[in-house]
Amino acid sequence: MSQIESLHKQAMDLAEAAAVASLRGALELAAQLTRQAFEQETQAAALIANALDAEPTRSVLHRSAASLAIECGELRMAERLIATALSGNPPAEIAEELKDLFIQINLSQYLKRQGIHIDIKELRGLVNQ
Repeated sequence: MSQIESLHKQAMDLAEAAAVASLRGALELAAQLTRQAFEQETQAAALIANALDAEPTRSVLHRSAASLAIECGELRMAERLIATALSGNPPAEIAEELKDLFIQINLSQYLKRQGIHIDIKELRGLVNQ
């Protein structure tokens, strides 16, 4: 197994453990596990960042790392990961998901600057009904 695959597997195992911990109400443990998953997935993404011909793996790893970054509150890092992924040649579906993530992390800040206060989680709940 390559180093990238190993890091990704570790990250996904940690993310799954974080989800279980969250369901059990162990929120501090869930946050710690999510942070560890983010760090592992970011390392995996960094190892493949310059391999523009390694799609869709390259963009999938960056999307995953960006999602974990958002969960950890690392919004600037999420933006960088998204930008790196989009700077390559991601498949159209993954590119759309990356753009959605970018909007997710920037929409509430934009609205606040416009004097509109809305909770993105509440908005997402309304949209998904």
